[in-house]
Amino acid sequence: MTTTIADRPKDSALLIDDETCRLFRAGAELAGQKWTAAVLLAMASGAERFSDIRGLVDGVSDRILSARLKDLEHQKLLARHVVPTTPVQVRYTLTPQGRELIAILQPLVSWGVRWKLQPSE
Repeated sequence: MTTTIADRPKDSALLIDDETCRLFRAGAELAGQKWTAAVLLAMASGAERFSDIRGLVDGVSDRILSARLKDLEHQKLLARHVVPTTPVQVRYTLTPQGRELIAILQPLVSWGVRWKLQPSE
């Protein structure tokens, strides 16, 4: 049985085992991938179509955006819906997991803006 930090007594909450550390790293790496946060935040702003997302994410190429959307779908952070019209339309929506990640990212973005952090490249 896997326990979460919330399941542990308060005095042991800071003790992070290997599994918890591995899961944290996986989540941080996913959220930290280039364009991931920007795409998710664009979707949180109401963008559903590829062109809407591209319009809100400054500097992303079509190829990279397409790859990021596929990856986010694979990670179950967004769902892809094909609308059978002519021409076919594709819409993307945040899943509950995606909305939960947005709730985590928004304070991080605010913190970065507040402290005027400079990206390292």
